[in-house]
Amino acid sequence: MTEDDNQIIVPPSFIALFSDARQRLREPAAQVRQRYELCEDLACQLVGHAQTLYHAEAPSESGILRSIHAGLRSPESGFSGPEATWVVLRLAELLEWASPALESEPDAPEGADRA
Repeated sequence: MTEDDNQIIVPPSFIALFSDARQRLREPAAQVRQRYELCEDLACQLVGHAQTLYHAEAPSESGILRSIHAGLRSPESGFSGPEATWVVLRLAELLEWASPALESEPDAPEGADRA
C-alpha cells in the first residue's frame, strides 16, 4: 500500500483491519492510509500520558493499557473497536510493555460512521 507520491507504508497489521477474507481492502486505500496515520499519531502521543500514569499512580502496565483501550472503544472517540485495539497494542510496543489481553466486541456494522 504505497504510492509514488506518498512515502507512508501502512503495516500489514493495520491493513488487516480493513481487509476481507481474501485480503482485499474494503475501504479506499487513501482512507486506510489516513486512518493509519491518525492511529499511529495517537499511539505516539499516548506514550507520555501512559508513562505519567505509570509513575504517578503506580497501577500496572496492563491496567493502564486496558483503561486507554476502554476509552478508545467509546463511541465518542471516533475509533472503531479494531482500531482501538491496534492503537493500544502499538502503544504497548512503543513503551516496550507486554501486550495486555484486551476485551473485544463486535465491530460496528459495515458503513457505520466513525466520527
